[in-house]
Amino acid sequence: MINQQQLWDHHAAKQYDTPGEGMFSPGVLGPTVEVLSELAAGGPAVEFAIGTGRVAIPLQEAGVPVSGIELSHAMIARLREKVGEERIPVVQGDMAEASIGADYTLAFLVFNTIANLLTQEEQVRCFHNAARHLAPGGRFVVELWVPQLRSLPPGHGGTVEVSRPGYLLVDTYDVLRQHVISHHVQFGPELSDGREAQIGRTPHRYIWPAELDLMARIAGFELESRWADWDRSEFTAESRSHVSVYRLPDQRKT
Repeated sequence: MINQQQLWDHHAAKQYDTPGEGMFSPGVLGPTVEVLSELAAGGPAVEFAIGTGRVAIPLQEAGVPVSGIELSHAMIARLREKVGEERIPVVQGDMAEASIGADYTLAFLVFNTIANLLTQEEQVRCFHNAARHLAPGGRFVVELWVPQLRSLPPGHGGTVEVSRPGYLLVDTYDVLRQHVISHHVQFGPELSDGREAQIGRTPHRYIWPAELDLMARIAGFELESRWADWDRSEFTAESRSHVSVYRLPDQRKT
């Protein structure tokens, strides 16, 4: 059994933020915040797996009231170094079960994090939990990668996803359980503790877009939009990720 508290510990929280670079770069965060602000439609938003506030803080600064759910005590502590509870309230708990209220116009779950739930049952419960938080007509946005099983060489169970100086990312697959383990290998002089290499592993359960749509339907959502990225580019068979927007029917309009 994976202990998520140990996986997302104080070391992980400290290493998570990369201000101005990578997923914290303006080129990534700018379009993300723009789209989410529009989808919130003037109402409040709740982020599942809010982490250290990568998206929540700039979204709140853009004028959208944001609350959050986060499992990791260490991630919440890092968030609290940046903003107080009065600005961004957070409930500690499992995003498939924990509640921080209702009548939000937007719930969102970004950067592949729904895959941190390692069973289909947990992932379906997450959709149900999002529905419980939303007002009629509310939206649930999920950002997720597309499994790259076509890149698996015959007879091999893994792929090298990233190879650059000082860093390797190797993904190994269990196609029966739809599990993938990402092996993060850091090496070279940038390691501060004197070791030659450092290895971290993160487990995920990958989800095909069609399976994600079925989970949404089970929880009462309808697919409203799907893009390849936050720039609203077209999603195609070659896309490696997607941003999917699901909406609850507004019974008041029927």
